[in-house]
Amino acid sequence: MGFDFAHLMELVPDINKAFIQTIYMISISLVIAIIIGLPMGVLLYITDKGLFLENRIIKNSLGFVVNLIRSVPFIILLVALLPITGFIVGTTIGPTAASVSLSVASIPFFARIVESALREIDKGVIEAAIAAGATPRMIIKDVLLLEARSGIISGITLTLISLIGFSAMAGTVGGGGIGDLAIRFGYYRYDDTIMITTVVILIVLVQFIQLFGDFIAKVVDKR
Repeated sequence: MGFDFAHLMELVPDINKAFIQTIYMISISLVIAIIIGLPMGVLLYITDKGLFLENRIIKNSLGFVVNLIRSVPFIILLVALLPITGFIVGTTIGPTAASVSLSVASIPFFARIVESALREIDKGVIEAAIAAGATPRMIIKDVLLLEARSGIISGITLTLISLIGFSAMAGTVGGGGIGDLAIRFGYYRYDDTIMITTVVILIVLVQFIQLFGDFIAKVVDKR
């Protein structure tokens, strides 16, 4: 069929709607990933061996749950969570429903990134804070999160980009967004115009997020 510019103009309203749905899905999921994944990542780190809140039970239990969720391919996780999604939001289709599975997938992903960012901190800084009489809360807030802020921002960028890919897969089960548009028009109707357009939109979106995220990470990196 090839690329048809006139046909593209006819689909602009559908493309705009799909783009807004995608932004909506990944925004909700990212916020939830940060709210839950950030403290989870911190907990994974500070309960590790040799750290100030070492706790093998919490470390191993939380690590098991994180690894369990991360080991499940997203498309399978998406289908497996449909009953829970229906219970939480009252429906299993649409961007709000897709946000449930996206959030579940992104939380452990971001948690591991936070943990990795914290591991890059010189332990001498932590030891100095402990010697100065800092409480665990102060160490977490004023040392760990402060020292790892650049890595955490890079992690947010990576998580956001991954969510874009996941949101596209959510289109296979009626999740809405760019992926849904590509499946319904581009794949089922063999519409090259919409397929090419959705790919270009996703590429541009990812490039913008990566460049912006890298810029912010460099700005806050005072090391």
